[in-house]
Amino acid sequence: MIMTAADTWNAPPAERDGLDLIEAPVPGTVAGALERAGRFDRTEPRPLNTEDAWYLLDLQGEAPGPATLRFEGLGTIAEIFWNGERKLDCASMFVERELPVILSGSDRLAICFRALAPHFEKRGPRARWRQQMITPPGLRLVRTSLLGYMPGWCPSIHPAGPYRPVTLTRDEAGQPRNIRIRSHLDEDGTGRLRVDFAASGLDEPVMLHCAGAQTELRRTETGFAGELALPNVAAWWPLSHGLPILHDVEIAAAGTRRKIGRTGFRRIAIDRGVDGRDFAISINGQHIFCRGACWTNADIVDLPGDRAAYEPLLRLAAEAGMNMLRLSGITTYETQAFFDLCDELGIMVWQDFMFANFHYPDRDPDFLAQVREEAELLLNRHAASPSLTILCGGSEMAQQAAMLGLPPDAWSSPLTDIVLPELAARWRPDVAYLSNTPGGGAMPFSPNTGVTHYYGVGAYCRPLEDARRAQVRFAAECLAFANVPEQRSLDAGLAVPAVHDPRWKARVPRDRSASWDFEDVRDHYLTVLYGNDPARLRREDPSRYLDLSRAASGEVMEATFAEWRRPGSSCNGALVWTFQDLLPGAGWGIVDATGVPKPAYFALKRAFRPVQVTLTDEGTNGIDVHLLNETAATRHVVLELACLRDGAQPVVQGRREIELKARQGLSLPATEIFGAFFDTGYAFRFGPPSHDVVVARIRSPEGGDPLAEAFHFPLGRARAMANATLSVQLTRDADGWQLALSTDRLAQSVQIDAPGFQPADNWFHLAPGGGRHIRLTSLNTETEPPAGTVRALNAATAHFRSV
Repeated sequence: MIMTAADTWNAPPAERDGLDLIEAPVPGTVAGALERAGRFDRTEPRPLNTEDAWYLLDLQGEAPGPATLRFEGLGTIAEIFWNGERKLDCASMFVERELPVILSGSDRLAICFRALAPHFEKRGPRARWRQQMITPPGLRLVRTSLLGYMPGWCPSIHPAGPYRPVTLTRDEAGQPRNIRIRSHLDEDGTGRLRVDFAASGLDEPVMLHCAGAQTELRRTETGFAGELALPNVAAWWPLSHGLPILHDVEIAAAGTRRKIGRTGFRRIAIDRGVDGRDFAISINGQHIFCRGACWTNADIVDLPGDRAAYEPLLRLAAEAGMNMLRLSGITTYETQAFFDLCDELGIMVWQDFMFANFHYPDRDPDFLAQVREEAELLLNRHAASPSLTILCGGSEMAQQAAMLGLPPDAWSSPLTDIVLPELAARWRPDVAYLSNTPGGGAMPFSPNTGVTHYYGVGAYCRPLEDARRAQVRFAAECLAFANVPEQRSLDAGLAVPAVHDPRWKARVPRDRSASWDFEDVRDHYLTVLYGNDPARLRREDPSRYLDLSRAASGEVMEATFAEWRRPGSSCNGALVWTFQDLLPGAGWGIVDATGVPKPAYFALKRAFRPVQVTLTDEGTNGIDVHLLNETAATRHVVLELACLRDGAQPVVQGRREIELKARQGLSLPATEIFGAFFDTGYAFRFGPPSHDVVVARIRSPEGGDPLAEAFHFPLGRARAMANATLSVQLTRDADGWQLALSTDRLAQSVQIDAPGFQPADNWFHLAPGGGRHIRLTSLNTETEPPAGTVRALNAATAHFRSV
């Protein structure tokens, strides 16, 4: 690759001696190639949209003859040259291109990625509004990712280059091409499979095989097509509600059987409720509470699309119990490898089309032609993926119009209301479509109707009770905080004083032109939960400040989801903003930029348990205990409830054996468990408080560690900070290493630091009586036993090692 000033060359250079060439991996980006050459710093990025980038490749020794060059993603204005002659252009980051060529055995391929900045200056149809978040305004006219163009939200790393594979293929007789697999599940449990593909040289009959059934395919003008019914086929379920069962799709001809893909069978429906204001997703006739996060990218520099980049992150999502990830309209489309993993793991995908905030030229024929090509590619590329659940026209377009005071007729667009839904209905009729997020209420962003982006608890610093008061139906975004990573991650990636150092503050997300950032939001809730002054704490005890900050955002998330998941809640799902940071620091991500879970990740992992117990304060109605069982089997559990004084002495306690039916919830007043009145929530205030924490546990009747725990602090968390003493023992069994933990009184936000190992849970509360066992998973191939520390907000450090 070589960088030149914009429009320096009209064609690639014939001679390369003396040129400032650098190695450029493909698939890859201009930023990635420069970074590897030591010429780009992702923490202080220079503009990459003001220069041309030329990619040059000599193909030597290829067998002469016809072939096809396929370009799966070029960012963004690209000119393709073959043996010095310009053969093909591309004007969108979101489409594919194919170029038939004749190989000579000594050929040259060149791709010029033109400077994008000049295209932002071009005039197009007048916009109805100007938004503030994304700059420059001319981006609405160019089909490129908004990543890198949102000051305060993400680093200004401009996407450019062949970020998806470039491949050379030759036609092979009998080789299926342009394979399209579609599947659906009928209400009676019959799977419906439709397959078509292009092929030449296949001897008939050609048989289609799937899940033990078969049928003969019919010949078409270009290949073969057919349908197959599969009675009582094993269905695909989200991970929270069952098994994500997939079935190989195979064809057989002339004694040869080959796999052409795989799919899963499921049925999707959207329930708007009796009042028409709801938004609830059902899979296979079962209501699903959707929980997860908004995906950003596996690496903001390289924009990788292979399985190796996705798998560690998506497995973290699955391990946390996330059954949905949203691909927001401000990012990029992900590859089939992403969807393959979501198919396997049981993670539903909410897919925005790549439109956000702007008023796009939705009546311009050339622009709409680009959109149709982009949408058809997306819908056909992932036609077999059962994980694709929601298609959404875009993000915050209607919201922008409404917030700027435009009338309701300006909120809609032919792009999202006509063009995209027609394409979705044609190519993916099995997937639900939504015009825009948020939308549906008196205002598009009203939380009590349809889909919202809820930041009442969060950016708007509303009390925790607002999560119920707002009557949220479905939050496609929520709970954005500047989540602090573990100290080990900070020491490695951002070893500067927290908050005070400009380098720290530069990594904290903020809305453009706002007088506050998301660290201010987190500090607000630190004060609410713990009663500390964050500014004073930063000066006097910065490590304590960071620990309380780590705990605070997770505590808010866990409490909010406890409210939203309780039986009787109006909420049907919520996705946290966002899954991963783009740079080291206190970003929105619940996973840091290196892939290490933050404390907030573990809070969500507890909040998302399919078998769950939670507590809510119902005022003078007392404390309610909520039990959930989303699994397909009835669960027998033992519920234990206790109120503790000084985090240790039971004041009142109760126990009950309960049958939790499959996929049902149950709510019980605490007094019903105790068998008599007790002011569990300290609502009546008859005299001084008798306790400072309420602890609920559910266990298997056979005993063992709790299946789930919940904690309520009637006097606030600060009043429940009596000094605790932790006991820790490292043990090993057939499955590996684990820690046995116990405490003499309630320990808040217990923190495990085991270098080289990942704990199964972290930053959790630990109550006296029974303790917990925490599994440690090695992060590498080293065989050294773990050693480290365990501490809590109100407990001194305890050490552990193998003896």
